[in-house]
Amino acid sequence: MPPSFKPYPFTPRHYEGVVPPLVDGRDPVRRPVAIVGGGPVGMTLALALARQGVRSVLIEADDSVCTGSRAICISRRSLEILKRLGAVQGFLDKGLPWTGGRSFYRDTEVFRFSMHQDDEQSLPPMINIAQYQIEQFLLDELERHAELIEIRWQTRVTGIEQSAASNAGGGATLDLQTGDTAWHMEADWVVACDGGRSTIREALGLKLTGTTYEGRYVIVDIELDSDRATERLAYFDPPSNPGSTVLVHRQPDNVWRIDYQLRDDEDPQTAVEPENVMPRVQSVLDSIGETGAWSPIWITVYKANALTLERYRHGAVLFAGDAAHLVPIFGVRGANSGIDDADNLGWKLGCVVNDIASPDLLDTYSDERVFAARENLSYGMKSTEFMAPPTFAFELMRSAVLGLAEHHPGVRPLINPRQTHPIAYADSPLNRVAAKPTGSSTAPDAVDPFTRGPAPGSVLPECRLERLCDGSEEAIHLTDLIAPCFTALRFGVDASQDTAWQRMWDDLASRAIPFRVVTVVATRTEARADSAIAIDHTGRLHEALGATRGTVYLIRPDGHVLARWRKGSAAAVQRALTATLTMQHTETLS
Repeated sequence: MPPSFKPYPFTPRHYEGVVPPLVDGRDPVRRPVAIVGGGPVGMTLALALARQGVRSVLIEADDSVCTGSRAICISRRSLEILKRLGAVQGFLDKGLPWTGGRSFYRDTEVFRFSMHQDDEQSLPPMINIAQYQIEQFLLDELERHAELIEIRWQTRVTGIEQSAASNAGGGATLDLQTGDTAWHMEADWVVACDGGRSTIREALGLKLTGTTYEGRYVIVDIELDSDRATERLAYFDPPSNPGSTVLVHRQPDNVWRIDYQLRDDEDPQTAVEPENVMPRVQSVLDSIGETGAWSPIWITVYKANALTLERYRHGAVLFAGDAAHLVPIFGVRGANSGIDDADNLGWKLGCVVNDIASPDLLDTYSDERVFAARENLSYGMKSTEFMAPPTFAFELMRSAVLGLAEHHPGVRPLINPRQTHPIAYADSPLNRVAAKPTGSSTAPDAVDPFTRGPAPGSVLPECRLERLCDGSEEAIHLTDLIAPCFTALRFGVDASQDTAWQRMWDDLASRAIPFRVVTVVATRTEARADSAIAIDHTGRLHEALGATRGTVYLIRPDGHVLARWRKGSAAAVQRALTATLTMQHTETLS
């Protein structure tokens, strides 16, 4: 007899579907932003908007967080985003950190990889945590912002109609169904975070394009008490799954995730029947030396897709996460790329709703995140074609690589799963607009260019720093200083410039533009008792950013570099911000 199913060691909360007071079947309250889909992407976006003071309504068809582990790997980049949004602690307390993994061919280890981790980092390169836990931690944070975030549970979208002026924020009307009640809601902006089978995408007649793979994987969560280390384990042609692959990941609470590839002649519906899954799982456990008792929890089947919309903005409707793109699971880019979508869109949509930016700024969301999706898809496709070869030629290549890898180190990098990494928007229109504001005829770095450091569009590197707190030094990291606002990193104290910086700050504050200045100094003697002054004792941040006294980096609210100057000034920063927020979109990212 197969083992009996056990519930997850997690008790979700359930919520009623409540319809607001209606007038003639319509909610009379027009929302600034309606987010369709209450998964990790939709929740992150609602939180990002709340940090900009923007009200939103989250529309979710279910009555609780998801079931099943689903997305289980959260990257350092995603953790940095959650840290900036004030929601990371639960993830760090519950998640299992890991730094690398191993790949085996039959019974021989043929590849080992490590992700970047050193003493400068404040966050692990990756944690394992189930999606239902991800959603619960985000939901807990959303409920702390109830004055700005409204959640409509058990409510489905059945249609959408945009107004004629939707490109300028003219809005859209959503057709909704809660229980037996059909009703309508108007919103200035609608963001579709409703997954791979997006109702909004279908209603607008939009299609994902790209590659769909035929290979399928069975995904099984089991309860198993084991002290095996947390790492990514990949098995090629193991005794438990001859000719195919198996992936094994440890999750919190003694839950283990096992993914195994089906043979081409196996029917997916039959393959997920418990009586067919249990012997395969037992064979996997036997082959890796796990002898403890175990119980199944959840079973599903997965098919890899590498698809994207051509554009993520369509009038007043924007797309994010799986509604915008479907990325293969290999390399863990699915949920992580969706969280990055939400981070990018959150500050831009917040600026537009708060009337401090042109709606054209939203087109750069599409430019940057379509570019990111295509880069993610290129890596994901390479990993997929190695993990589940789509043709005989790919299978022959993989067999040759695996056979040679034990004794020929040069071929081992071909086994690399190409884990997700931060993507630089090197050719973003925002870089050009900020670096060469209207009226400027010379690029700011033409005379004294940078030779190192993150270029505009890149994510800042992490670095250990100090700051004064009650007369003593407090250890911090650079990410502790980057809030969900524009941030100027000003290297070196120059009292003669303080008045200009204060005048600029006052002007930006009067226009409700979220902004702060952080001064970075090399020694404590230069520092004042000010939390906005950081001390770079080791000089590592100066070196990493190629900074000298007078250097200024302007950071976007999503942690990407907007502009930088070898000898910066408050006036240059203000011109760059003004140009960014008033830009007229005329070009796209290649």
